[in-house]
This record gives sequence, structure tokens and C-alpha cells, in this order.
Amino acid sequence: MIEFKDRARRYHTAIKTTLLNEWDPIGISDVPEAQDEYDSYVPGIHKMLVSRSTEKEVFEYLWDVETQHMGLLGNRGHTEAVAGKLVQLIDRIEGGEDIQKPSQEPV
Repeated sequence: MIEFKDRARRYHTAIKTTLLNEWDPIGISDVPEAQDEYDSYVPGIHKMLVSRSTEKEVFEYLWDVETQHMGLLGNRGHTEAVAGKLVQLIDRIEGGEDIQKPSQEPV
């Protein structure tokens, strides 16, 4: 049970970090008071990842949030790249990689 909780915590941390530092469609990553801005999207993305949703499905979710929920024009290429990074978290986390370190690949 502890291992399950630890893995879920690692997913949540990695997803939150990716959303805040790499996706960040409203540009708030440097605002200390807004560090939890995207937290409500973490559980849904976590569920998608552990269910092995495709990169396209993750992209469609983020794109809907960005363009419909937030009402932004969106940056399709950037959002596709972030979806790819999120899907890659599965292998990174399940492979035991230290996800506290940001990925070295720019988005």
C-alpha cells in the first residue's frame, strides 16, 4: 500500500511540475501565489496516464482545457509537446527515475 501511495505521489508531483513549468498556458509559473493554479487538472491526467491513454488523448484533454475552459487561443505545437512529456512520465516513473529533476528536453 505504501508503494502505491508513493508511486501516486511521484506521478502527482511530476504532473504538477510539468503543468506549471512547461505547459503554463496563462504564464503564472513565476507567481508564488499561483503555484497551485493547475492542481485541479493533476488527478485527471494521473488517471489518463495510469490508464495508458495515448499522447493524442492527453493532448486533446489539455487542448480542451486551454481553449475551451480557459478560453485561450492556445499553442497547438507547444501543447502537443507537453502531452508527449506527460506520457513519457509513465516510463520515467515506472523505471524508477528521480522525477524531482526536470527533464532536460526543452518544450
